[in-house]
Amino acid sequence: MKRKGIILAAGTGSRLYPLTNGICKQLLPIYNKPMIYYPLSVLMLAGIKEILLITTAQDYDLFVRLLGDGSLFGITIKYEVQETPKGLADAFILGEDFIQGDSVALILGDNLFYGADLINKLKEADAENRGATVFGYPVLDPERYGVIDFDIDGKVVGIQEKPKVPKSKYVITGLYFYDMTVVEKAAKVKPSKRGELEITDINLMYLQEGTLDTKILGRGMTWLDTGTFESLHEASSFIRTIEHRQGLKIGCPEEVAWRNGWITNDNLFDLGTKMNKNDYGNYLLQLVEN
Repeated sequence: MKRKGIILAAGTGSRLYPLTNGICKQLLPIYNKPMIYYPLSVLMLAGIKEILLITTAQDYDLFVRLLGDGSLFGITIKYEVQETPKGLADAFILGEDFIQGDSVALILGDNLFYGADLINKLKEADAENRGATVFGYPVLDPERYGVIDFDIDGKVVGIQEKPKVPKSKYVITGLYFYDMTVVEKAAKVKPSKRGELEITDINLMYLQEGTLDTKILGRGMTWLDTGTFESLHEASSFIRTIEHRQGLKIGCPEEVAWRNGWITNDNLFDLGTKMNKNDYGNYLLQLVEN
């Protein structure tokens, strides 16, 4: 069964106020490319070609101008407007017509993933047609996230949503793989005390069914949630260091599409030629030449 993808790029990122006051956070640059390129590339690395981007009414035209219908990347991108922020689980209610009974992956528009084993973990999660797969990662401030509760044998027994006293330092990242029942589950979620439809409630439903798989991203893997000034700077510095050191691009959807065989050498050459006055365009041209 094919899997579709959703990028949740709605919301203004209040923790970045006033930087994002009236500006879409996911269109801000992380080093040398728009933030939205990074989650888009992750879904493409997983082999997902049909993507729904959920945004706000004021940012809709900006995303369409940047990404179009996705054909430049050999994929299909559709758009849905979220009028007011209602929580992550709302993505599956808004995306019900798009999902149409298929399995789906959700990624948050301000999340960045990197690591040598990333593609393998994405492929493993995509291969699962039943249940849910989430990714755990150790952080210093787990109280900001959904925290994983383990028993003494290391088995996941619970998930705490933004707890004041976290039971572990491992949190669930902003990348989720679900089977076709996620839409049905999302419809059952009730607003939390924060007034949001929490994705933790969906994960708990899968956990209670015994179909929640948690993959830990350990040493050698990087996950950055760019929701604060510090994390924005950290992400840009991280990307700059890796790209300057290795001469490779991170979060480059044109390259992912080309390596997946979704666009041709000629397509990549044309894309690079249009941007040949900057480093990004020259990088695409070098891929073809090499």
